[in-house]
Amino acid sequence: MNAGFKAVSRCSFAAVAVIAVAACSPSGVSYNKDVQPTLAKNCSECHTPGQKGFEASGLDTTSYQTLMKGGKFGHLVKPGDALSSALNMLVEGRAHPSIRMPHGRTKLPDKDIEILKVWVNEGAKNN
Repeated sequence: MNAGFKAVSRCSFAAVAVIAVAACSPSGVSYNKDVQPTLAKNCSECHTPGQKGFEASGLDTTSYQTLMKGGKFGHLVKPGDALSSALNMLVEGRAHPSIRMPHGRTKLPDKDIEILKVWVNEGAKNN
């Protein structure tokens, strides 16, 4: 096999791998269908007025409006930028371990983390 063919084969393989990974990521994530159920299941137990998480952070995850409002420490969601969005940093474990969310519980499933990431990167719409 000549060197040129090997180089083309490697590039083709790399391109196919990138396309396959992109195809596995969700797209068109809906707040109402995908995000809200994830928040209700994993966050709203504590981040509701009167609960410990709300008292500590001022964050209410029970509606789109209150989520986007943020809490005592500012906005939690930065639409279009999951890398610097506090929501994503907290659930992905990129913040200090003492404030990883959900606090004191097991990490969110990778599928739920990916849904939140895609939703934020797609603009964090109320859809």
